[in-house]
Amino acid sequence: MQVIIFEDTRVHELKPLVNLKPVYGLHTGFRSLREKFEHFTRGEVTLGWHLRRYLAPFYAEQHPECVINRVVEDDLLLVNGRLVCEETAAGIIIDGALESGRGYMQGSDLLFARVQRSLITDESGMMPDLIDTRRIAAELVTEAVTGFRLISNIWDVIAYHTDELQRDAATLELGRIEGDVHPAAAIVNRSNIYVGPGAVVRAGAVLDADDGFVAIGAGAVVDPQAVLMQNVFLSPWSRAKIGAKIYSNVFIGTASRIGGEVEDSIIEPFANKQHDGFLGHSYISSWCNLGAGTNTSDLKNNYSRITLLLNGREQMTGLQFLGLLMGDHCKSSINSMFNTGTVVGTGANVFDGGFPPKEVPSFSWGGHRGFVPYEIERAVQTARKVMERRQVVMSSAYEAMFRFVAGTERTLQLFV
Repeated sequence: MQVIIFEDTRVHELKPLVNLKPVYGLHTGFRSLREKFEHFTRGEVTLGWHLRRYLAPFYAEQHPECVINRVVEDDLLLVNGRLVCEETAAGIIIDGALESGRGYMQGSDLLFARVQRSLITDESGMMPDLIDTRRIAAELVTEAVTGFRLISNIWDVIAYHTDELQRDAATLELGRIEGDVHPAAAIVNRSNIYVGPGAVVRAGAVLDADDGFVAIGAGAVVDPQAVLMQNVFLSPWSRAKIGAKIYSNVFIGTASRIGGEVEDSIIEPFANKQHDGFLGHSYISSWCNLGAGTNTSDLKNNYSRITLLLNGREQMTGLQFLGLLMGDHCKSSINSMFNTGTVVGTGANVFDGGFPPKEVPSFSWGGHRGFVPYEIERAVQTARKVMERRQVVMSSAYEAMFRFVAGTERTLQLFV
């Protein structure tokens, strides 16, 4: 039996966050959905990965050991890549608990399906770009299930984040301090703190774990006067800058640099928010740069539930707190402001003062007075420079993926 974690047609509803990554590249808690699959299945089964074709060359470059977009057996267990894996889901995957021709449905979503390869491949043996789960389900005997978490809306990564951070933290070696902690750093409740090998906690920094864990990954740096408290995960080789205030359920990805005030947010690897400014209940994708004084609102003045504007249509999130959802390679200028529930597309450059609209098109350039298309060549050049500053080379596979998204998204946007 071959296990394939797949992308379905609902992936498009999660743009722009998934423009440059498969859906299981999204984070909630301090692990990506892919990392949760791998963690809970514990290597007891080999996982194959299905994703949109334009993403596949770069993904294969990053994960050469993986089976990607290939069917190598007749008997398949399909697993929805939007699933937030935990012990129950992992048990189904490991045990292959379904009989052939059967599937588990949660609402209208197909979570698991045991099928023959002919159901998802064409005459040449290729899988579709995205799996049409309605068509698959129509061929199966399905059983209704409940209790699974699925990323169905773009805001779900934030809605699930607090609980998932706590679940992920159960695997931390709290109480273990291996890095270099200065004697003048304040360490509160050592038993709820992890400091990895090679990490540095400088004089005057505060790790306060009285009301939640604090984890500092290998090689990470906490600068003087930075305060981390109430469930914070600082990934390897990342940095909390001088005077940073990071608290209340924050994940900071590998090699990211964070300053100012941050709460209840997810920051992917290689992002940059070094300066003062407030970021709350937000999702910042890789290679973003928030200029000094960038501030987000995550609570409306009337305390009502927050709506998002997606493809020009309002959607009610049901959340009282929601800030900024930002795709990869975005920039904001100094003193930028973002309203509650703002979505910024991939490769956008926001400046010009005032509040930009709550939906900023991908590969656009402008602010509250309107946007114009961001020239693709300039966008590629900037992205390459940004990556080089972190000693990351833009490979030809990454550039092709980036250009594909830029060209596709540009044709979908109406600039005003």
